[in-house]
Amino acid sequence: MKKTKKKKNRKIVSKILFVLALCVSVFAGFWIARTQIVFSSVNQNKDNAFKQVKLPKGNYKSDNNIVNILIIGNDYRKESGYSAAGLPDVMMIATLDKKHKNLKLTSLLRDQVVDIPGHGQNRLNSCFGYGEDGPTLLYKTIAQNYNIKLDGYVEVGFDAVKAIVNAVGGVEIELTESEAAYLNATNYIRPAKYRNVKAGTHILNGAQALGYSRIRKQAKGITPVTPNGKMDDYGRTWRQRNVINAIFNKAKGTSLPKLMDMAQTILSKYVTTDLNSQDIIGYMKDVVMMGTMEIYQLQIPMDGYFTTQANYQAPGSTTNLGSVILPDMTTNTAALKDFIFKYKGTPGQEYTYGGSTAAPQ
Repeated sequence: MKKTKKKKNRKIVSKILFVLALCVSVFAGFWIARTQIVFSSVNQNKDNAFKQVKLPKGNYKSDNNIVNILIIGNDYRKESGYSAAGLPDVMMIATLDKKHKNLKLTSLLRDQVVDIPGHGQNRLNSCFGYGEDGPTLLYKTIAQNYNIKLDGYVEVGFDAVKAIVNAVGGVEIELTESEAAYLNATNYIRPAKYRNVKAGTHILNGAQALGYSRIRKQAKGITPVTPNGKMDDYGRTWRQRNVINAIFNKAKGTSLPKLMDMAQTILSKYVTTDLNSQDIIGYMKDVVMMGTMEIYQLQIPMDGYFTTQANYQAPGSTTNLGSVILPDMTTNTAALKDFIFKYKGTPGQEYTYGGSTAAPQ
């Protein structure tokens, strides 16, 4: 009698386990299929993938456990009475450091003068003005000036920033008195009905966050200064990183189904990349597995390791480039490699190199 009961119990347990395994398999299969559908909607630039780019012989730093993705922010908005030059405002290197289990973000100042392969000296963002594939020429320029390899790129239109911020329910940003006054007095925030921001820490919507990330130089008699005292292009790149960090923090508290819905909408409308869906899914899994809560930051060129010059003319050229940034290439190259490939990261502390605080938080 006891043996019969035991057999029945084992059968019941086996059936329950089978049903549970079936449910898990169905659920896993659903999410794998959903993930594939979401990331297959991305606009992939297969013809100009970074992996196919042939660089001249050189000592380019790379590491199989460290992934570097070039982020390009371009203004493709089509609004009444508004047009953009088509040169990127945002150029960053997003680093997924699996070796040290952290995330890093490096801003590249757009007005720094570098050697553009085949075109001589010019501003870094001028790579998009020569009629070639912009991301490819930008990659070649970064690789040959800073001696590092990149693993891919993601190009987003500014409307993507608005869409992402709105999708996560806004982002928490601290505004100084000068920043708030600047945003309310200029046309950086569009439409005008959202030009009602206040100093202090507040939730900004997509239009406000985009306007905030584009603040640069003095206008309307107002000089915008960040909470840590940065101005001009240095302030703008800091704000751009600040918005990305705020989005990252907000997304961490968003459910997986909602994140999938957001990704499907944004990837298909606003993003172009040379990464395939398997790459993207793999990188996302790596980030989740690391469980990292902080993004370490750097600005290139670093404070104290560049000079500015007005009415600059490149050697052998008669073109006046206007006011530019001339980086100390030796120090900045060494710092960039150190930050990306060696820096382990210490929570709450800023990265420093050679006595320079690279990116005040």
